Amino acid sequence: MAAPEGPLVVGVDSSTQSTKALVVDAATGEVVARGQAPHTVSPEHESDPEQWWQALRQALEQCGPAVHRAAAVSVGGQQHGLVTLDGRGRPVRPALLWNDVRSAPQRDRLVAELGGPKAWAERFGSVPAASFTVTKWQWLRENEPEAAAAVKAVRLPHDYLTERLSGQGATDRGDASGTGWWSTADQAYDQEILGKVGLSPELLPRVLGHGEAAGTVRPQEGLPLPQGTLVATGTGDNMAAALGLGLRPGRPVLSLGTSGTVYAVSTRRPADPTGTVAGFADARTDWLPLACTLNCTLAVDRVAALFGLDREAVEPGGGVTVLPFLDGERTPNLPYASGTLTGLRHDTGAGQILQATYDGAVYALLAALDLVLDEDAEPDAPILLIGGGAKGTAWRETVRRLSGRPVVVPRAQELVALGAAAQAAALVLGEDAAAVARRWSTAEGPSYEAVERDEEALTRLAATLSDADTLLRRH
Repeated sequence: MAAPEGPLVVGVDSSTQSTKALVVDAATGEVVARGQAPHTVSPEHESDPEQWWQALRQALEQCGPAVHRAAAVSVGGQQHGLVTLDGRGRPVRPALLWNDVRSAPQRDRLVAELGGPKAWAERFGSVPAASFTVTKWQWLRENEPEAAAAVKAVRLPHDYLTERLSGQGATDRGDASGTGWWSTADQAYDQEILGKVGLSPELLPRVLGHGEAAGTVRPQEGLPLPQGTLVATGTGDNMAAALGLGLRPGRPVLSLGTSGTVYAVSTRRPADPTGTVAGFADARTDWLPLACTLNCTLAVDRVAALFGLDREAVEPGGGVTVLPFLDGERTPNLPYASGTLTGLRHDTGAGQILQATYDGAVYALLAALDLVLDEDAEPDAPILLIGGGAKGTAWRETVRRLSGRPVVVPRAQELVALGAAAQAAALVLGEDAAAVARRWSTAEGPSYEAVERDEEALTRLAATLSDADTLLRRH
């Protein structure tokens, strides 16, 4: 490998299942070294934050000597998770993760008591789903009051790791905008909602601006990063991926992973009162309207496993419809839902049911696409398809068939870690993080032409979702 042209930086992706670390040449975007270590998640969608820290250390160790030369580090982390710490900075209990929807009753009450969906959207940019941090905190207060009383600091997953690295309680506007207690209208913590849920703002991290550093790496045993390495603010995983792609306003992205997500950068602050679109801030100074589903690749893989099929063993036709809401659903907002299958006949094949599951997973995301994109966006702009599912032919072809748009699959992998690395590089180089990523050509990859939209499948899915509404809301 040739000698790096610029300083080395580290980008971290602390996701639901694992922590990845990349050592990247800040000048070229070349990945010099990488490491990865797993996390354990309970059936209740909880995870011990201490294991995230141990996984980060292991991933950095795997990067070898290159990590000792890092000039800056940034962490991109799973959004919404509630990390509760005691006075010594230790977890009070396992973190409640984004896909834990036990707080659905608390969510319903909070929305009603603070003026309804429209008021929430106007103040916070989003109508909170049961995944939002504020609903988890309220659930904790009601169900585990002794644990809530012991809390001396509240963090998001990426905040926790940033603080372990630097010793500073800091976050960024992007991840903060997914809590439900940071107002996008005021770009500050909202005192009314904090008072409502009994959370002192002194327990929350400072929200730093674009281009600010959280601090520097403090000396710690077993941490291979050199003392004094700059620590960027970090951000949420979706914001980091947007940075990693160097997104310009109006370019649609569909991410296929544990969650399915569609988003685009916008210069206009979003405020969707229907709750379909979350009006997040991005990691810079713009906005990141986003729609997210809880059931994506894992739901499809579960259905494939039920039939003993490979995930690519799809068959066309059959007229069957699947709404794969196996863990409740966020878009559409159906936290009590379970999966439904209709149209089953004697001649229906297992591969057709699998294809219908793909269709159901993709449909909800594409239905929200027009709401995510503002009027300045080009209606035929290619969709950037990312995430683990983007590698699969069945996922790609389903997106093409149901969207009617061209699709580009970026060659760059590990976009959350790359986006974090771009943020770290921007800190060192004094540049804009998205411009750094564009220089790295991270969004380039194979392009697939548009095909005619499958209007029959879209109509069938829309009708099934409408007809099953009462059943899907039952709890």
